[in-house]
Amino acid sequence: MSTEINILIATAASIGFIHTLIGPDHYLPFIMMSKARGWSVAKTLWITLACGIGHVLSSVVLGFLGIALGVAVGELETIEAVRGDLAGWALIAFGLVYAVWGFRRALRKHPHSHTHLVGKLAGVTHMHPHELDESHDHPEGQKANITPWVLFTVFVLGPCEPLIPILMYPASQHNLAGVAVVTAVFALTTITTMLAIVFVTSYGFKVLPMGKLDRFSHAIAGSTIALSGLAIQFLGL
Repeated sequence: MSTEINILIATAASIGFIHTLIGPDHYLPFIMMSKARGWSVAKTLWITLACGIGHVLSSVVLGFLGIALGVAVGELETIEAVRGDLAGWALIAFGLVYAVWGFRRALRKHPHSHTHLVGKLAGVTHMHPHELDESHDHPEGQKANITPWVLFTVFVLGPCEPLIPILMYPASQHNLAGVAVVTAVFALTTITTMLAIVFVTSYGFKVLPMGKLDRFSHAIAGSTIALSGLAIQFLGL
């Protein structure tokens, strides 16, 4: 490997790590949905892995096509910017819709007192949850869950902004093997960082008691996801 390729490999690892760490959309959706929907750590990691692969692979395919067809890097950056806008707005929309559903669900489950007037329990007052509608409240595994598919779609739309202009195109000035190695290092670093953050945080959340906030877990998850999308869209994180 030439000195230039070695420098690009080191750059790919650094950018992959920092790009993932400072982008809350790379891990917050999985952490929050895992807590809200009661996913196991293993399931959360599998979903994160699938979304991470889709996230990186979409930019990799676009980059290799651009190199093979001789497309100018500026044109590919424009495409990536459009994809980024679509992914950002999709994340915001998903978060808001999920938050509204979560708040409605929490309000339906608010506890209230109930006094028995007749029978063996006459005069006894106790608390129980007030459920107006349970049609959308299914335990995990009893009904097909589209949430992972929504997250996967959003992540496939989302580009890895630094990959093509900073890593793939400079490496292509040397040889395709260099492009493959640099791309692989970036991909592995990005996905490994996603998995590490999600694993540590999700495991911590599993043992974190939420108390009375537990019934608002879906609403909190949706709100957090929407805020992370807003941060990406308007703060450029």
